[in-house]
Amino acid sequence: TTTTSTTTSTTTPESTSTSHIDVIYIAPSGVMKEHIKEEDIFIVDLNNNIIQKPLNDSLKLSECAPLFQLAYNMREAGAVGHSHSQNAVMATLIYDKEFIITELEMIKGIKKGAGINAPSYNYYDKLIIPIIENTARECELEESMKIAMQAYPLANAVLVRRHGVYVWGPTWEKCKGMMECYDYLFEMAVKMKQMGIDPTQSEKK
Repeated sequence: TTTTSTTTSTTTPESTSTSHIDVIYIAPSGVMKEHIKEEDIFIVDLNNNIIQKPLNDSLKLSECAPLFQLAYNMREAGAVGHSHSQNAVMATLIYDKEFIITELEMIKGIKKGAGINAPSYNYYDKLIIPIIENTARECELEESMKIAMQAYPLANAVLVRRHGVYVWGPTWEKCKGMMECYDYLFEMAVKMKQMGIDPTQSEKK
């Protein structure tokens, strides 16, 4: 099994990690990801213990690491992405505790629940994503994100208010695809509300 973690500012990876069997490979924090070399990668176990550090002692493990671990351990994820997308942040400002949207074509690009064989949402489903409150440091989000994941077993994302979103999937390809779908849906929800259209309500007569 291979696992990938991705930290992003939009939907383009800024930080990545992969795992093989019981180890995870995580890119360092604060480094332009297109410049990362093999020797810059952290290797950690499934309890986030560092097994191997980069050759460059100045590199630091991402504060996202404990949050990535939640998706690996609770959802058997093959990939985790983190985005600071403005669309995600705006979505957290117009919703309270849950992001809800329905009857948009891109919903069908989202998996319902964990695992490679999980079904996709259909057009008439309501997509619900929990929203948690931000903290001063990213690692301090761990407990509230864990509670949200337990409360929403079908969700493959958690929004963080005024911060961004975490997304996971069974493979890095599925995760990247879902990140793009989520970002589209966040943007649409904001625009629909601006036009006085409720994104949570069905148009079926």
